[in-house]
Amino acid sequence: MTNEAREKKRLPEWFKVRAPGGENYRALRSIMRAQKLHTVCEEAQCPNIGECWERKSATFMILGDICTRACRYCAVTSGKPGPVDLDEPERLAHTVENLDLEYCVITSVDRDDLPDGGAFLFAECITKIKNRLPKCSVEVLTPDFGGKWWALSGVMQAKPDVLNHNIETVRSLFPKVRAKGNYDLSLEFLAKAKEIDPNIATKSGIMVGLGENKDELTATMEDLRAVDCNLLTIGQYLQPSKKHIPINRFYTPEEFKELEQIGLNMGFNHVASGPLVRSSYHADDQHRAAKLALVR
Repeated sequence: MTNEAREKKRLPEWFKVRAPGGENYRALRSIMRAQKLHTVCEEAQCPNIGECWERKSATFMILGDICTRACRYCAVTSGKPGPVDLDEPERLAHTVENLDLEYCVITSVDRDDLPDGGAFLFAECITKIKNRLPKCSVEVLTPDFGGKWWALSGVMQAKPDVLNHNIETVRSLFPKVRAKGNYDLSLEFLAKAKEIDPNIATKSGIMVGLGENKDELTATMEDLRAVDCNLLTIGQYLQPSKKHIPINRFYTPEEFKELEQIGLNMGFNHVASGPLVRSSYHADDQHRAAKLALVR
């Protein structure tokens, strides 16, 4: 039995998901290949790929598939990225239009090799998608751009419907999990986004099972609310390979429900909390919840 097979065997009962392979899944995969587009669904080995692609919902990953950081939880390949593909926004917009999507999520690898961290390409993608398909809401899940607020401002001026930046873990674990990131910088990033445009919903995500405790999780959620973060995702960390941080423990569905309620009580407009929840899981539902709250 392979190591991967042993790991899957050890997964709790509630981690069973349908294997991908439906008609929409195959069609979407074919389109991605034809347009030479990457998705975080594949690169990060997301367990929800079968469900989401059958719904014609995918998270596009721009700026290549090689990341300049090597976070110890992430399955995306790290190394020296290739040149920026300036035609990518047009191909992405064309694909979104062909799929007639109503909601689109765009993320990227970290590009610390670029002066703006790749912010320009995020803005281009938003603009081109909205020009081609005005009905489509666009969520961007961005890196921290190295704390360059002028770069963030360029993305915000393109008017994404949701600005997502994941905190990922609690303060005590941050140096071990995200060595090239900074807990306070991530909070400041979300605060700056709200400062630039208070009408754009902000969002963040936390992984659990890395060794944090409940008090630390609560403190991180409070830190996010302190910068007026509107939306939150909480999901179980799964170890992509032996070289990544091992799982400390699995949270139960009941614990996830408790965390969801804690978040709602704090004032988040929507909290998606569950074993298989990832940053863009049912992102359209979260956006609707934020939109209703922001217009009140």
